[in-house]
Formats: sequence, structure tokens, C-alpha cells
Amino acid sequence: MVKILFADDDPVTLDALQACVEGDGFEPILAKNGKEALELWRRERPELLCLDVMMPGVDGFEVCRRVRSENARVPILFLSAKSEEVDVVVGLELGGDDFVRKPFGKHELLARIRVALRRATGGEDAGERRRLELGDLVVYPRELRAERGGEEIELTPREASILEVLHERSGEVVSRDVLLDRCWGVDYFPESRTLDQHIAKLRKKVEVDVGNPAVIETVRGVGYRVRG
Repeated sequence: MVKILFADDDPVTLDALQACVEGDGFEPILAKNGKEALELWRRERPELLCLDVMMPGVDGFEVCRRVRSENARVPILFLSAKSEEVDVVVGLELGGDDFVRKPFGKHELLARIRVALRRATGGEDAGERRRLELGDLVVYPRELRAERGGEEIELTPREASILEVLHERSGEVVSRDVLLDRCWGVDYFPESRTLDQHIAKLRKKVEVDVGNPAVIETVRGVGYRVRG
């Protein structure tokens, strides 16, 4: 059974989250604060984390930062009533994979969890090894990493998915809608700005010169492409 760690300082919310996922093939692990979340993360090693942002002491952002220092691949979702763009950007910059705004429905939450888990496993057999070449950048999407000149670059599941979709259509412009549908899923509809933020973060990893990108090209008003 897939373990999911939920961290929230509101016991009512924790009860609701537990009720949302029980019976759907998930084992909820509940933490009432950030400190307890880190302890449970290290002991239980869940396959996915859902973190409330506003928690006393160690908040969700700090939990994410510490987890990412140990594991670059486990999916992390933020659950928060905060919806300002700056909060979303901070969460993504720290290594979060998604930002779920409260209040949310059971079906939306389950859809986002499943998409995040699917992206983490590549949606295929874990043993399949794929190699994608984007200029001098070599991407191994199933291994959530890339290489350039012997230097290894760690990728999140969604970053690997974005590069994979762009590679499939090398030389073509891939629209925002296609990227959102393929990399986030058709079960919910993130804001277009979410894609821009992920691309900006991804460029910091894979571009030699972020100001003059050679891997991911922006086509204004349409979407993105990689050169064939």
C-alpha cells in the first residue's frame, strides 16, 4: 500500500485528509506539525508528502527544504489556503511538485496525488531505461536525472515529464495546453502561470546560460519547443 504523509496543524483537516485517501489504496501517515513530519518522513519513508504551508515552528516550506536535501525525487504537494503567486513560486523553487489550494474536493486531491505518483514512477516499468538527447544534454527521464559533460543534474518527476514531452516533438512548438494536459493531467486544470514557473526553475538546471536558453525555447503566445 502506498504511504502518504500528511502534515497539518489543524486536526479537523488531518481527519478529512485521512478520510479522503483511505480505501483508495493509500495508507495515510498523519503529522500535526513540521517537526513531527520530518521524524515520520525519516522513519516511514512515504512515497508522497502533502504539506500544509502555515504550521508553527517548522513550516511546510522548511519541511520541503530539508526533505529535498536528502531526497530529490519523492513527490511533494503543498496544501495551503495561501494563494498568492509568491507563495506558489517559493514552493516550486524549494522543490515542490504541486500547490493545492484550500478548500479542495476529495476527487481533486486524489487526482493530483495520482498524477504526482505516476510522474514519479514515469508511468511505465521502473526497469525501462530511456535516454533522450537534447543537444549536449542527455536526459534519463525514468531515473529523474540529466547529464552534461559528466555533470549530473537531478530532476523532479514533473521536470522530467516536461523534457520528455518536448523531446517527443523536437523542433515543433508544444502548446501550453498540451504541456499542462500531459504533465499535470486532464483531471484538473492548473493555472498557465504554474507551467511558466516550472519552466523557469527547470531552465536554471539545464541551461548553460539562462538568459539565452539553448535547450527550452519560448515561443511567445503559444508555448515552448526544443530544437530538433
